[in-house]
Parts: sequence; structure tokens; C-alpha cells
Amino acid sequence: MQFSEFSLQLPVTDPTLIFFLVLVIILFAPVILERLHIPHIVGLILAGVLVGQHGFNILKQDSSFDLFGKVGLYYIMFLAGLEMNMEDFKSIRVKATVLGLLAFIFPLGIGIWTNMHLLEYSLVTSVLLASMYASHTLISYPIVLRYGINSQRSVGIAVGGTAVTDTLTLLVLAVISGLYKEEASDLFWVWLLVKVVVLSLVIMYLFPRICRWFFHRYNDNIVQYIFVMALVFLGAGLMELIGMEGILGAFLVGLVLNKLIPHVSPLMSHLEFVGNALFIPYFLIGVGMLINIKVLFGHFDSLKVAFVMIVVALSGKWIASWLTQKIYKMRAVERELMFGLSNAQAAATLAAVLVGYNIILPDGQRLLNEDVLNGTILLILVTCVVSSFITEYAAKRIVMDRAVEVVSEKIQKKEKFLIPLANPRTLEQLVGFSLLLRDKKDKDSLVALNVINDDNDSLKQELQGKHSLERAAQIMTEVDVEPKTVMRFDLNIATGIFHTAKEHDVTDIVIGLHHRKSIVDSFLGTLSENLLKKTCMQVMIARFHIPVTSLQCIIVAVPPKAEFECGFVKWISHLCRMSKHLDCQIHFYAHPQTSGYIRKYIRKKHKDINVVYTDLVSWEDLLILTGQMNYECLLVIVSARRGAISYDSSFEKLPGQISRYFNNNSVVLLFPEQNGEQQ
Repeated sequence: MQFSEFSLQLPVTDPTLIFFLVLVIILFAPVILERLHIPHIVGLILAGVLVGQHGFNILKQDSSFDLFGKVGLYYIMFLAGLEMNMEDFKSIRVKATVLGLLAFIFPLGIGIWTNMHLLEYSLVTSVLLASMYASHTLISYPIVLRYGINSQRSVGIAVGGTAVTDTLTLLVLAVISGLYKEEASDLFWVWLLVKVVVLSLVIMYLFPRICRWFFHRYNDNIVQYIFVMALVFLGAGLMELIGMEGILGAFLVGLVLNKLIPHVSPLMSHLEFVGNALFIPYFLIGVGMLINIKVLFGHFDSLKVAFVMIVVALSGKWIASWLTQKIYKMRAVERELMFGLSNAQAAATLAAVLVGYNIILPDGQRLLNEDVLNGTILLILVTCVVSSFITEYAAKRIVMDRAVEVVSEKIQKKEKFLIPLANPRTLEQLVGFSLLLRDKKDKDSLVALNVINDDNDSLKQELQGKHSLERAAQIMTEVDVEPKTVMRFDLNIATGIFHTAKEHDVTDIVIGLHHRKSIVDSFLGTLSENLLKKTCMQVMIARFHIPVTSLQCIIVAVPPKAEFECGFVKWISHLCRMSKHLDCQIHFYAHPQTSGYIRKYIRKKHKDINVVYTDLVSWEDLLILTGQMNYECLLVIVSARRGAISYDSSFEKLPGQISRYFNNNSVVLLFPEQNGEQQ
């Protein structure tokens, strides 16, 4: 290929460049739109609109998008079945069935009436079009996974309802498409229903037994992953073979393999990683590439059809969620979450419109015309956007509504602090700080670590690391703590710390703040930034100018909504222990609402410490602490990872503020434990 051809041809046709551009979109679209508070799912769909043949025509929707898109669609349904809490689902299966039936009946009934009277379509066309309103796809399901609320009953109800709704929708689709086949008989739909039931029973009986036999014989994670994927596509393929959509088969395979694949197993991690990193984003980009904004806004009929479709689809799903909430006396936020999960149109909707579009009636017209086809694309875009925003909002509300008492009473595993040691000058301060945070009853709660970058100079590093670990063990022994030291070689320091934390069941990491070596170096440093991305556990990044035992007061700056993080009571307990050990005052600066939670917890669990509270109405007022600090005070700034409930954009200013106004003070940046799984 000549360079001129390579650089000027649009759309891009070279497979290597196509794949590269897709990866760039998957990488940067969520990052850019996250700053605008737009869900990353919507970002990928909008990116597809821009790069598709109806946008800037950078990429063409070729066979790779058909293949990977279909895989991504199956992945969404498979993971939804695989990650469903089956024990909880048994108790909510009736509720899920009720939601599924309501979410099918209301959009279908309202849709048939509006299609016949407002859009003036025939009965068959109206029924097929209305069935599209009734279907939905779990586009926003990754959001509930990110917030760690997939075990909530409202999520289980919505996922179970999806199976019911989409099954009924696909049956309607199969019946209508069968009516226009020459070989279709009068008992076509009865025969189809029998085939679906028989195949479902076969999958439910055979697949778990085959999978269990295979797992017993082969332990390799990669081989197991390939085998599970083969079962998913076998189930999907068999469903398509009998005339149904493959998404039903993929969902069913996920359900039957649910108990055979533990949620914390390496196999589950591989399944989630590959799907969320590649196949599902590919599918979302492909959905965006179907949208033709020019056609939509260039024809009034298309806009009219699209408007009716959107209103009927959203209102029908909302009525179903509202009735389910009222029937079972659920909370309003649960209704919002069910509505958010159940209103996105994609999979079965696309299948229905394409089938109807390809059916040619005896008079030469299509069963579903181009207005419906274009309106469907806008329906998909709007419902996916609405679904993502509502699910994101409801998920945050559910996490925020968790009472502090519930958090504090959760069964927590034994605390264990990991102390990565790299600088001998900060060793004693970090170990001493960790000793003040721990529970005195735990004699084996500290793990000192030295990670050696495995390069040509590793021998020198090894000698220095051994000396540091010996000194750390000596300090621990002096206070009657069982010393635990670990030395490991790794090409990446952050990865070494992360794996050690997992291997030793660590709950908290205490690490020193690095020294900036150049003007382009970040405040936290690459190591700390990578560690925060890889872990969900509590991370404390410390810098001390005086011995820890010389501290006379602890000043804690707490951001609004910190009480809604799952690690809220943990860091309060740690700082209260430290205050008690040092016999010094602890002074909380927090929003009045957050301060109320802190007061309540300390009165209940740590009422004997010397504590003072001051309102910090706005996080922008953080600089007023400069007047309260002196050389013998420790400033603890409670921050949060990006995407956490208490995260605030003003956190981006913290490095500059600390460097400029608190450079001569001892500082701890505390990142609380959050919901989610380690990467």
C-alpha cells in the first residue's frame, strides 16, 4: 500500500487501522466524557455516531462490527445471567415475572393503539412495531456492576424481567416473520413454543453437567474460558437454529453456569475483562454507527414516528416499573433502578426492525418502512441515553441510602496493613504510623514489603531492601507485633504491591509520598496513581516532617458525601485509634451533614477521645485550614478515587494546594475503601 493511499482514503478499510481506531475510541471516549459527567456507555454510542458512515465517515460498519457487535450483545446477556444472585432470585422470581409481563403488556397495548390511530399502520405492522417497544436490552447493566449493587433485589427483578419480556417479544417476532414464510403452517407458533421449551430444558440439563465434567479434568484458566465461550455461542446458535434470537440462549447459558463459576474466581475475572474491555464496547460503537442524524432531521414523518416510538416505549416501561413498585411496596429508588435497567432498546429491537424491514408485502411495500427504520435508530439512542443516566442516578442513590449503622455492622475481615518500603529515610515514620492505626489486639496485622524492579541493578536493590525489611521487623518486634516481611521481584512496582496485597489478604495500604524528580513528575507519582487505579482498598499516602510520636494534634478535612463511601467508618476508627494512642486532639472539618454522621459514630464507638468539630460548608474553603496548622499538627485530607460518590472535581487542585500552602506540614492523603472489585 502506498503512503498517499494510506493517508487519504476514507472510510478506513485497512483492518489494522480499523482495529486501532476502535481501540482508541474505547480508550478515550469514556475518559473524555466522564469529565462532562456523561456515562461511558453513552459516550461509546455517541463516538459511534461521529465516526460512522453517517457522521465523519471515518469507519465503515463492516463485517468486523457485525461479528464483534453480536459477540458483545451475547456477552451482555450472558454476564447478566452469570452474575445474577440465584439464591436471591429464587425469592424474587415471582416479582421478576410480574415486571416482565407488565413491561411487555403495557408497551405492547399502548403501542398497538398509537400505531393504528396516530401512525395509521396496519394491524400486523402495529403489532410488530409495538413488540419493539416491549423489548429491552441490559445496556446499563455494567453501571450496577461498577457500583457493586448487582445483588440488590431491584436489579435481580429487572434482569429476570428482561428474560420474560424479551422471550415474549421474540416469540411475537418469530410468529409474524413465520406468517410470511411459505412453509409456515397454522400451528407455526405452537411448534415454535414447543421447540423453545425443549431446547431450554436440554440446555438446563446438559450444559451444567458437561461444564462440571470439563472443569474437573482441565484446570487451565484459558482453556476453561474458551470452553465457556463455546457453550455460550452453542446455546445462542441453537436458539437461532429453531427461529429465536441468540440473546435468549446466551442468557440461559449464563443462568445454568451461574453456580459453576464463582464470582471471585480467575475465570470470572477473565470473562468480565474480555467482555468489558473489547466486545461490549464494540457492540455499543456499532449501535452508534447505525444512527443517521441527517435522515432523521430531514424528514418530518421520520421525526413523527420516532417521537411516538420514544414516548410510548418510555411511558410503557415506566408504568410497568411503577406498578411493580406499588404491588410489592418497594422504594421509589428501586422503581427508578428497574426503570433505568428496563427501558434501553437495542438487541431485540434491532432484530425486530430488520426482520420487518426485510419482509416485502404482496403490494411491493415493506412491512416496516424507512421511517420506522430511522425512527428505531433514534429510539435506540434516546433510550440508551435515558437508561444510562437514570441507572447511574439510581445506583448512586442506593449506595448513598445505605445507613452508616449498616456499614459499621457489616462482617468485616480482619484488618491487615501493607507497608511498601522503598526509601530508608521514611521507613520508621511509615511503620510507626501504621502501628498507631492498627487494633492493639491484632499482633500480626502489619506486612512490610520491598518490591525490587527486576533489572541489571537488582543485586544492589536486594541488599538495600533486606536491610529495610530487617529494620522494619525490628521496630515491630519492639512493640510486641509479630513481624511479617516480604521481598519480591517484579517488573512493575505497583503490580508487585497489588499482588502482595491479594496474596496476604491486605485491607489497607500505607505508602510514602514520593519526591518529585522533575517538573513533569506528578504530585502523587506514577506508583501511587497506578495503585489507586488497581485497588479498591483504603490507601493512605503519607509525608512526615517530624516523628509520628511527636504529633500534638490531628486535623481532618472531610469532603461532602464522604459518609456514603463504604470505607467511611473504617478511616474514622483508624484516626480515633491514632488520637487515643498519641493522647492528642482530633479536629474534624466537614460539611454539617457529614459531621453529623461522624459525631454519631464516634459517640457510639469512640466516645473517650478528645474531638472537635467545625463546619466546612464548601470543599473550596479548604484553605482556611492554613490558619489552624502548625509544625506539630498532622493534616489528614480525605479524598476519593475518580468515579466515587464523594469525588469532587476540586480534588484535582489538591496537589497544587498541598505543595503551595502545606508544604512544611505533615500530611496524609487518605483514599477510603470503595465498592467494586480489584482490577
